[in-house]
Amino acid sequence: MLYDLHELQRAFLTPLAAFTDTGSQIFSHPYSPFAYTPVSRQIAATYELVHRLGKDYEKPAWGLPATEIGGRQVAVTEETVVRKPFCNLIHFKRERGANPAGDPRILLAAPLSGHHSTLLRDTVRALLPDHEIYVTDWVDARMVPAADGPFHLNDYVRYVQEFIRFLGPDVHVVSVCQPTVPVLAAISLMASNNEPCLPRSMVMMGGPIDTRESPTQVNRLATTKPYSWFEDNLIHRVPARFPGGGRPVYPGFLQHTGFVAMNPDRHLRSHYDFYLHLLKGDNDDAEAHRQFYNEYNAVLDMPAEFYLDTIKVVFQEHQLPSGTWEIDGQKVDPSAITSVALLTIEGEFDDISGQGQTRAAQELCSGIDQGRKEHYTAASCGHYGIFSGRRWRETICPKIGAFIRQSA
Repeated sequence: MLYDLHELQRAFLTPLAAFTDTGSQIFSHPYSPFAYTPVSRQIAATYELVHRLGKDYEKPAWGLPATEIGGRQVAVTEETVVRKPFCNLIHFKRERGANPAGDPRILLAAPLSGHHSTLLRDTVRALLPDHEIYVTDWVDARMVPAADGPFHLNDYVRYVQEFIRFLGPDVHVVSVCQPTVPVLAAISLMASNNEPCLPRSMVMMGGPIDTRESPTQVNRLATTKPYSWFEDNLIHRVPARFPGGGRPVYPGFLQHTGFVAMNPDRHLRSHYDFYLHLLKGDNDDAEAHRQFYNEYNAVLDMPAEFYLDTIKVVFQEHQLPSGTWEIDGQKVDPSAITSVALLTIEGEFDDISGQGQTRAAQELCSGIDQGRKEHYTAASCGHYGIFSGRRWRETICPKIGAFIRQSA
């Protein structure tokens, strides 16, 4: 019922968003006579702010048509190399012959946690010049027909294993935030089974390997509510008008509400600053706001089974660090990993995955020689700064590149 009410609200706001978008153009376009009235800038700014607060945000494009290699621009094209009901494996194919043979291949495991995989656009952009990049591009669960069945946390593990086998044993796996857990599980099981297709290295960034370390607001919510509360209050059925009609999901709009509720003052200030930028004609700052919220406000639905499994396995029972997680009757044992190099990365001010949560993988992977394990804490860095922004581009990305080449 809540999902249907949300769609009713969207239907109500759509004409308002269209009207305010048109109004903003009328009072700001250089060819419009209304743009030269005394209060045109104030009116246009108000209209645009209302438009952006009321509009529906679709999945953004990756927007990575080119990269620079060896001092010259080369074309980049997106190609889907593996299609699964809940995820596509995307390859950012660079111009043939643009790079020397043997550039490391990276499987970039994107989070399935409310935002689209395009949230890692800056991550991909920085890695592209020196690596072949493959990304897990998750499908909005409301677009997956119910006939395709459920999707559990264990299925995420199986997807990762399938992608690693597809890419071959020389791949390097980089996981950002939530997928650090299923990625570590996937590689642990492959190592336990002595599979020949193990990756060369695994890089784990800002993930909830052991949420008992430095619990954050996100962790506390999961532990102060019983499992049944999440099942009863946060799971809803997709309306019939979508391909996934009837599928139980954790709706993206609820996740987005939770994101905003964590820092309401920051978001309110950001929108007020955006209004001031429009009044002052600070186009660069205004565009930066648009780009950030185009991504931040674009959310997807998560399969209910996956979300509830994550609450139980990762946040409430800590099954990975406590050694009680079993998949298909087999125990997940990170100590079985011996040949895969490990790099863990945390942000000093991460308010999503606190310090020590990702580093826990270092102790769990006790079978890896100490000389093949590294940890890095990014000073003055929050959660998103680990994989996006100046510190990511200038410090963290080069560190990952050097570690991968050292592990090749």
